[in-house]
Amino acid sequence: MNGTAMFKMTLSMAIFGSIGFFTGKTGIPAAELVFVRCICATLFLGLCWLLSGQYKVEDWQKREVLQTIVCGIFLVLNWVFLFKAFEEMSITIAISIYNLAPIFVLLIGSLFLKEKISITSLLAIIVCFLGSIFIIGIKDFSSWSEFLDSGFVWAFLSALCYAMTMLLGKGISHMSAYAMTFVQTTIGILMLFPFMNFEVFQGLTETNWFYILGTGLIHTGFVYYLFFDSLRKLSTVIISALVFVDPVVAILLDTIILDFRPALLQTFGIFLIFGGIIYTIIKPNTSIGG
Repeated sequence: MNGTAMFKMTLSMAIFGSIGFFTGKTGIPAAELVFVRCICATLFLGLCWLLSGQYKVEDWQKREVLQTIVCGIFLVLNWVFLFKAFEEMSITIAISIYNLAPIFVLLIGSLFLKEKISITSLLAIIVCFLGSIFIIGIKDFSSWSEFLDSGFVWAFLSALCYAMTMLLGKGISHMSAYAMTFVQTTIGILMLFPFMNFEVFQGLTETNWFYILGTGLIHTGFVYYLFFDSLRKLSTVIISALVFVDPVVAILLDTIILDFRPALLQTFGIFLIFGGIIYTIIKPNTSIGG
């Protein structure tokens, strides 16, 4: 196994684990925050790309460019949905649901990539589903619209888009991480520009801008360079295991700094989700590629 790639993936997940904390300090809505992130990351990665000289030797293959564009669309939607979830629910709950992504990778691989799935893995998927029900607490909602406004749907969609990002990104091997992420963040700018409300940037404090630029340069540019550079060099099982660094950091920050305390059933749901995901990873007969 590539030790350098594992370190880069671990570091990227550890930094990304603080994104929820940063998001709450920016003072702007989800879509506008993602838009700024895309601009910062495009400038940051474009500069790195030029200085490294990598742009001179890029291997542009039509299939990979198209795949990168589609991957970029899912990546941007993943960000928007996750930040929308942060607006509606606690970081711990949103991150727990978001990290159903490895389960979606397993399901998509089974349904569309003809990868085998065992009965035990299917049971683990059911356990994760039950965990998500305990986390959100269906009994607490008096109407369907109230459930939709809870943030669960946004977190669920972000997990689905994250899974698609992992699956599509893993199949790209000729483009450099610079080129790949530069294309994707540029796609994000083009996608979001027509929907921007630029009035939300008026009256922001220096602290707001510190966290906004932090999410753009560090959590987007730097983190996604590390993420995609290591993605192609690791097996899907290892990737699925290392993404747990992200929720561990996020939950620690949420409970220690923001003083979030989940209810008993929510805690049980969190354990069900992560227990089910870990089980799918450690079982020898449930490998999902790589």
